[in-house]
Amino acid sequence: MKFNTKTIHGGQEHDPAYGSVMPPIYQTSTYAQSTPGGHKGYEYSRTHNPTRNALENAFASIENGKHGLAFGSGLAAIDAVIKLLEPGDEVVSTNDLYGGTYRLFTSIFKKFGIKFHFIGMENASNIECYINEKTKLIWVETPTNPMMNIIDIKATAAIAKKHQLLLAVDNTFATPYLQRPLDLGADIVMHSATKYIGGHSDLVMGALIVKDKDLADRLYFIQNASGAVCGPQDSFLALRGIKTLHIRMQRHCENGRAVAEFLNNHPKIEAVYWPGFESHPNHDIAKAQMNDFGGMVSFTTKGNNYEEAIKIVENLKIFTLAESLGGVESLAGHPASMTHASIPREEREKTGVVDSLIRLSVGIEDEEDLIADLKQAIG
Repeated sequence: MKFNTKTIHGGQEHDPAYGSVMPPIYQTSTYAQSTPGGHKGYEYSRTHNPTRNALENAFASIENGKHGLAFGSGLAAIDAVIKLLEPGDEVVSTNDLYGGTYRLFTSIFKKFGIKFHFIGMENASNIECYINEKTKLIWVETPTNPMMNIIDIKATAAIAKKHQLLLAVDNTFATPYLQRPLDLGADIVMHSATKYIGGHSDLVMGALIVKDKDLADRLYFIQNASGAVCGPQDSFLALRGIKTLHIRMQRHCENGRAVAEFLNNHPKIEAVYWPGFESHPNHDIAKAQMNDFGGMVSFTTKGNNYEEAIKIVENLKIFTLAESLGGVESLAGHPASMTHASIPREEREKTGVVDSLIRLSVGIEDEEDLIADLKQAIG
């Protein structure tokens, strides 16, 4: 079954009760038992819920995995991965990553004795310098948030396997439409399903997908024991989102390309970060491991002027100034004061997250309207 068909049918069956084409919303916390322990596969909705299970099967299908897990948020999914570790373990993580991930690692798990190394991974060989006998996990975002750096998943997977480490890849920006990390050797794929998978800015959700059953069982145990699951209504909405993922991503990519090229030719713009440019440092890797280059674009204005950046995002009319990304509508954000404000300024600026950086989530509107909006806002 090819990808576009998987988004509609992958991992799905018609509901056995009445043949419902879409999985029903099983809005229930508990299930009747004929005798203690005698039930039809469901006893309590923190542990299992038919709507959530249908979504988890769909997650596994579109990522070419075998086991999917749905969580109450992307950070809850990341939290479950780090709970696989023990005090004294170490993690090698990319240094350009979502601010909430950085905050979770440094403000929550660091105090439980887990050590994190934040490094540039654009050259995968750099990773081995930070691996020792305590290292247990490599954490990767690609494309990275918000600098659109590209990390070679296949090369990183080879390093992880050489040292018997887990490799987890945050695939939120690319989605399985563009990139499937499990096929490239990753052990765990993570999504903030709030973003492109949901696709309509109306839910908050996280996902993990794996192939290995033992690893899946460990994560299922953490999911159930910690309880950070999503509800059936959000599961239903995410299932709906998956069914249009392929056609939405196609338009996101088309519009992203048009916006990136417009900005790249604008006299007031200093730099544009988008992996589709041949000048991008790891363009060839992006071309090899992705089917297209996505709808996320970041850029800086000339002179690294904070006031100018704020003026631009406040003057946008079609792009909405808001947190998040991946919805059908176009969004603009100022990472230094919004999504990445939890990262100390000195650390932010080392990775390029300067005060003039603007991040765009290019939606599926008409590209002419989006470019006209940027043109009037930039001036």
